[in-house]
Amino acid sequence: MAILKINGVAIPDPSEFSVDIMDIDDETTRNAKGDLIRNRIATKRKLNCQWPAQKNAQMSLILKAVKNPFFQVEYPDPMEGKRLTKTFYVGDRRMPMYSEVNGITQWEGLSMNFIER
Repeated sequence: MAILKINGVAIPDPSEFSVDIMDIDDETTRNAKGDLIRNRIATKRKLNCQWPAQKNAQMSLILKAVKNPFFQVEYPDPMEGKRLTKTFYVGDRRMPMYSEVNGITQWEGLSMNFIER
């Protein structure tokens, strides 16, 4: 089974994959005793992905899968202990260039994050 599916389509497995669980606060302050007063309004996920060098067709497939402002990602969730599907958007996408030979570009890899809406 593929590690990730975007809009129901399996994409090549990343070589590195991790999940950040982030608390989103509305207002956080400290009272006169210095105690934290916190209003957590949501808990969201950020999926950190890195792929090794990919052929141009695979690189294009991955990048086109995340071109819309929001998309569905199916992934293994460590907190829930099962696969979930949630709505995400993509952060910056980084593709270091390895070389260009005879007009053919070789990419060293790809890294990007998916942040839950």
